[in-house]
Amino acid sequence: MATITKKHLVERIAGESGRKRDEVKETLEAFLALLTAELANGNRVEFRDFGVFEVRLRAERRAQNPKTLQPVRVPPRPTVKFKVGRLMQEKLDAGPAASAPPKIHVRPRKGAPANV
Repeated sequence: MATITKKHLVERIAGESGRKRDEVKETLEAFLALLTAELANGNRVEFRDFGVFEVRLRAERRAQNPKTLQPVRVPPRPTVKFKVGRLMQEKLDAGPAASAPPKIHVRPRKGAPANV
């Protein structure tokens, strides 16, 4: 199992789409900033068949200070929950061999020559 970083994603999308790395990185960062802002505002973000991100309030709980072994109250706090969508679940259930990464198809920008 490998760890895929934002840098890997940017390079891969840029390579497969013919876009410049800086353009892809800027778009990805804008997407992540918007996703974070919507969740911070308490909104639910849904991508059909991929999944749903939503903010849930984690309940107050008791924990133990590992140094002193004294009980400690941990206050409630918001956290993000992700629920897997139908198509992603099907890919996960099918296993790694069936989930080869799809080719990225991007429409050319207005006025830009099409990639041939």
